[in-house]
Amino acid sequence: MQNIVEQHNHQRCIDDAMSRARELCQRRQIKFTPIREQVLACVWANHQPIGAYTILDELAKHTDRRPAPPTVYRALDFLVDNGLVHRIASLNAFVGCKDPHHQHQGHFLICRLCRNVTELDTDIINTAISTAAKQYGFAVETPCVEVVGCCAHCQEEDDNV
Repeated sequence: MQNIVEQHNHQRCIDDAMSRARELCQRRQIKFTPIREQVLACVWANHQPIGAYTILDELAKHTDRRPAPPTVYRALDFLVDNGLVHRIASLNAFVGCKDPHHQHQGHFLICRLCRNVTELDTDIINTAISTAAKQYGFAVETPCVEVVGCCAHCQEEDDNV
């Protein structure tokens, strides 16, 4: 029996992300430069968080000249600022945003075994953070929750061992 991870088409994720990014940039009248496209494609190549230096290594495979780290960091800043990717602070890495068309702070389930990340966008989490912060007189600036655990696929694999 083939599992969901094996059936998943990452190229479709990349194509969908690129289409959403182009549409968003066109609507906001901002440039979606080739380096920004390449960095976004690297981020969406799988559902595991990816670090800036890994992105640099991937980009170097497809060009004669390795991009400088500031170039990649500027592209990542642009993508984060425009809601196209999220930064996973605990891993110092990035994942693609599944819904960049509406402003939101992503919350994440991070599998400690396979490193796949699932983005949660739920008002329940946002409301709980706001309510708790209000009780303490705390002004929330970046409400982000990162939950580390074990995904269903890895749990199943562990049960089969």
